[in-house]
Amino acid sequence: MSVPWCAIGGVPALDEPLKKLLGGNTAKVMAEHLGLHTAGDLLHHYPRRYAERGELTRLADLPLDEHVTVVAQVAKAAMKTFNHGKGVRLEVVVTDGSGSLTLVFFGRSAYARERELVPGRRGMFAGKVSVFNRARQLLHPDYELLDRDSGADAAESFAGRLLPIYPACKQFQSWKISKAVDTLLALFEAEQWAALVDPLPPALREGRGLDELPDAFRKVHRPRTKADIEDARARLKWDEAFVLQVALARRRHADGQLPAVPRKPGPGGILDSFDAKLPFTLTEGQQAVSAEIFADLATAHPMHRLLQGEVGSGKTLVALRAMLGVVDAGGQAAMLAPTEVLAQQHHRSITEMMGELAEGGLLGGAEHGTKVVLLTGSMGAPARRQALLDLVTGEAGIVIGTHALIEDKVRFHDLGLVVVDEQHRFGVEQRDALRSKGRQPPHLLVMTATPIPRTVAMTVFGDLETSVLDQLPAGRSPIASHVVPAKDKPHFLTRAWERVREEVQAGHQAYVVCPRIGDDLDENNGTKGDKARQQEEAGDERRPPLAVLDVAEQLAKGPLAGLRVEVLHGRMQPDAKDEVMRRFAAGETDVMVATTVIEVGVNVPNATVMVIMDADRFGVSQLHQLRGRVGRGSAPGLCLLVSEAPEASPARARLAAVAGTLDGFELSRIDLEQRREGDVLGQAQSGVRSSLRMLTVIDDEEVIAAAREEAGAIVAADPELAALPALRTALDALLDADRERYLDKG
Repeated sequence: MSVPWCAIGGVPALDEPLKKLLGGNTAKVMAEHLGLHTAGDLLHHYPRRYAERGELTRLADLPLDEHVTVVAQVAKAAMKTFNHGKGVRLEVVVTDGSGSLTLVFFGRSAYARERELVPGRRGMFAGKVSVFNRARQLLHPDYELLDRDSGADAAESFAGRLLPIYPACKQFQSWKISKAVDTLLALFEAEQWAALVDPLPPALREGRGLDELPDAFRKVHRPRTKADIEDARARLKWDEAFVLQVALARRRHADGQLPAVPRKPGPGGILDSFDAKLPFTLTEGQQAVSAEIFADLATAHPMHRLLQGEVGSGKTLVALRAMLGVVDAGGQAAMLAPTEVLAQQHHRSITEMMGELAEGGLLGGAEHGTKVVLLTGSMGAPARRQALLDLVTGEAGIVIGTHALIEDKVRFHDLGLVVVDEQHRFGVEQRDALRSKGRQPPHLLVMTATPIPRTVAMTVFGDLETSVLDQLPAGRSPIASHVVPAKDKPHFLTRAWERVREEVQAGHQAYVVCPRIGDDLDENNGTKGDKARQQEEAGDERRPPLAVLDVAEQLAKGPLAGLRVEVLHGRMQPDAKDEVMRRFAAGETDVMVATTVIEVGVNVPNATVMVIMDADRFGVSQLHQLRGRVGRGSAPGLCLLVSEAPEASPARARLAAVAGTLDGFELSRIDLEQRREGDVLGQAQSGVRSSLRMLTVIDDEEVIAAAREEAGAIVAADPELAALPALRTALDALLDADRERYLDKG
């Protein structure tokens, strides 16, 4: 947590700029490249891990394309020439006993390092991991030799020490961060840590046997034993969990005090008519979640509910029934979608499901139907004017749109419910701008198709009640998923295109997904661009990601020749995108080659096969979302994950996990284990999640749950925290202006 707690009597405080404490140049680099600006930022920049003299990092497990710091010993070093003797490079192999890593230096740098990096020397080495000739390497790494001072005292001081390895960057390595922390700790030690305000109430801290805050900082940065590290982590995790849970508990308490118009649908209305014409029965899960939502809508306080569900579990149907219930009760409902493709898809599918009920006031429309309008930024002026008029007069009971819904010109007659689809793609300001258009705070239903572990829901959406849909409707076919190792077994890829042709010949359709569009290739009139040259010079054998435009052309001329192939990507004009989607939905296109613009909301039951190119470049949850676009009808679905990643690589392990289960909640746990918490749901909501430095929401469920319980009890007894000024100070530090807005608008 970056905490600008106040100074007391001139003592260095955690909001003290690092420029004053460490000097201008050091502070400038730390600010620009690590985002560290104050003493508090640096104290909360915890070591990623700790290394010991005899217990080093497993070099075999180093992740590709990441900046790492390793502790290792030089095993061998050799100077080599290339380019007919015109060039020279130094190759240094370092080892930790479990694996090896090659350090590579070119030119003058090679000669300068040759005398230092000799077998037997040990040091910390920092750089970006790449691969060349199937071996991991660091190109021109920075390093600090741990036994540079060869005296007995230096060797003694290093022996058995726990070395903190900090999250670092090329411009400021771990050992430099360590020295800056030493300086900072000395300043605070000199003043007996008088500036610290402890956020944990003494009774809570003592009752749970947690360290005092200064001890926790000492132990996390300069541990003497592994027990010190565990003690420090236990305390600092509680700080993060507790302060955030207090903030969320106060938000829940405040929401409970707000007024709202109860929206209880009467019998014989549009909802009953809609239910009567459904050609299927709602699943038990849909019925249970709907009951929770309608109970919330009937209260005089705004609903704040998160609806998360498996891909294809029927979230849109549940949301539509809620919207129809609000219309029956005299209000209007708005659905906010993150993209025009998704907004248009929702509008199309909802009007199709409603039939004449979506044509209220029109010739042929149902007597007690309503209008369902679409509002996007690309609409023509006449259609836009009509949509705005329908909203302000109340003629339209439901509006589906993109960011265009939150513009100042948009007015509602009586907005009663806001449905936010794919919540993590919106900033809080956008969501709040729509909610502010109600006469009183409207009810809020947040939807996500990304299954969320319970701990994430408690941490990120802790101000929302949660409903879960994990049951697929009857008639949905299972999706078979397979990894296609294109580099190791190219005939597997050949077979993948044969399967696509077979599905098309059987009357079905296919998606091919690529990571990139392709009109931004380097390609400088056919010559290699800067990035390609840099990759080659660095020994990086990874090619650029495959692109939609290239792959579509290759497929149309090669393995899928004769089939109707079209492309879809985010840079197309809205009308063009909508027309491509219309043709695909109508069965006029056999194969759609697209980016992840089809990730959510696209519903074409006749599409049965998806080929994801460079699948290892996508996240686990994203692959699960993409896969959910097939198998939406009665025919079985097939998802082929094409990758050139080596069989033993972590990337292939991720793909195997996706292929091995259709359980989105299990995959979300895998995703969370492999990524920072702040990346799981996107970064658009707020910096609150980024305040989690020590807490890991996948592992610390007990801490989070206990902190939530403690926070709820404290806020219920003292909502303003009048009796806990230190906690209030810590809360103010967490909730800077942007974060306060996040929670107020949640």
